[in-house]
Amino acid sequence: SVKPMISLGKRHNFDARQNRGGGADIKLCRFRYNAVKDLLQKPATVLIFLGVERTKNPPTSSSSSSQMEPGAPDTPVWFAINADEEAAELLKRCEDKGCFFPKTPNRDLLRLDEEEAGVVAQARSVLAWHSRYSFCPTCGSPTSLQEGGHKRSCLNPECRSLKGVHNTCYPRVDPVVIMLVIHPDGNQCLLGRKSIFPARMFSCLAGFVEPGETIEEAVRREVEEESGVKVGPVQYVSCQPWPMPSSLMIGCHAIATSTDIKVDEDEIEDARWFPRQQVVDSMFRGAHQTLVIPPRQTIAHQLIRHWIGINSNL
Repeated sequence: SVKPMISLGKRHNFDARQNRGGGADIKLCRFRYNAVKDLLQKPATVLIFLGVERTKNPPTSSSSSSQMEPGAPDTPVWFAINADEEAAELLKRCEDKGCFFPKTPNRDLLRLDEEEAGVVAQARSVLAWHSRYSFCPTCGSPTSLQEGGHKRSCLNPECRSLKGVHNTCYPRVDPVVIMLVIHPDGNQCLLGRKSIFPARMFSCLAGFVEPGETIEEAVRREVEEESGVKVGPVQYVSCQPWPMPSSLMIGCHAIATSTDIKVDEDEIEDARWFPRQQVVDSMFRGAHQTLVIPPRQTIAHQLIRHWIGINSNL
């Protein structure tokens, strides 16, 4: 039989993780079924199925395929549940006593490896959606959980959300554009900072896509609103899920058609053009005292790194 493992989601912004190597590398603390069995009996508990963990060494075509079967012994199956207990009490349930409670969960998420960050992103987004959609957004009636936690259906048989094609009962994803604006000369980029950023950190501008708006239109609008800079050509580069609570960051490069900066202080506190060499020094040498680049796990970092790569021999 499958040995289920539980990843605890966040009703109290809780992640249980193990500290490896002095805090530079952390991973999820896995809760087996017996450790959380009593939580599953509570009526308010939401349990969602996340999926079966990938086999580390997939069999060749000539070998047995039983290793890849979802029900194969020792194949970890990931679930997520919400939890009302305090973090300290939840940590006592974990067999691995190296777990800790992060004081800055949003930043600590960036310290997970790619696979485990994906687990947290999926769990946090879906659980956050469940916490907001206990009642039908169409008629206000209670909803029930279906399809392993990836759908909620209205319990009112007369509700129009049950008729035809509707998307009000599926987890939402909010598109956000994040863009590196490149100076017309090609050798400077526009970065901004918010007051909540660490000292000297500047990042790419970003904003939500509005209804009826294309990605390119959203990039141009957000850049002009926040910095006063006008943008022409826009090119998609890559994307990144960001479960705070349910965003999809759509990364782009954008070429500026104007250079004068007029900051909207309600959005950001500062924006500047940074020469490429200054960005290179900060990213690769840590040598610049006035600029800190976002960490490598962020899409902002990757957009900046991509720009440096296409404009140099690095």
